[in-house]
Amino acid sequence: MIETFSALLLAHALADFVLQTRWIATHKANPLAMLIHTGTVLVAAVLATGSAHPILIGLAAVHMAIDLCKLLASRALPNRHGLALFLTDQALHLASLIVIAQMAPDLWSSGFYGALAYVPALMTLVSGLIIATRAGGFAIGILMEPWSDASPHGLPNGGRAIGHLERGLIFLLILSDLAAGIGFLIAAKSVLRFGSVGDDRALSEYVIIGTLASFGWAIVTSTGTVALLSFLTPLGIPDLSH
Repeated sequence: MIETFSALLLAHALADFVLQTRWIATHKANPLAMLIHTGTVLVAAVLATGSAHPILIGLAAVHMAIDLCKLLASRALPNRHGLALFLTDQALHLASLIVIAQMAPDLWSSGFYGALAYVPALMTLVSGLIIATRAGGFAIGILMEPWSDASPHGLPNGGRAIGHLERGLIFLLILSDLAAGIGFLIAAKSVLRFGSVGDDRALSEYVIIGTLASFGWAIVTSTGTVALLSFLTPLGIPDLSH
């Protein structure tokens, strides 16, 4: 079951955070955009599991239903509920993956890659990195949107790149059992940001909120990745802390 869940998690991470274009994400009310996204979910699930089991069609249908519910809720609720909608949407998708993995626990073992024992752990690493960086970028962006006027002006998409890099580094530190290095990362960012923030209180608070949220997201997702890896066949990667 865990192997099946790992494959489905990678499929979800790819479909929602890598293969989903900005046009699709902002035009879910368009039937064509919704169908393209649903089709992407199905294809990603088939390729990740190495199986064409009919239950994957059900998974894609559930994914579409959850997205439709999110679309309706976003129209009914004020913009300040954006992050809550995002987290609820992802929690429901995660729950659907767990249910499918329980209903078809042999989906992975009976699939094309079933004999490759190390692949689920590799998939977990990839999906964990995507969720820590790409998904985290979307979540933090939604969180900070109400205070976008206080955003520091710099390189185009510079803040996004910094966020991806810092969450990626935290992911690597935690997986390498070097979590203590996160403190040095925070200190380094504080020093580099000090000159640009200065005495501007609004800008200072904006940077602090964004940084803490980004670090928190990366720590939680990285810890979850380590927990999931503990149930899978080890990849044989040496512990970098020794």
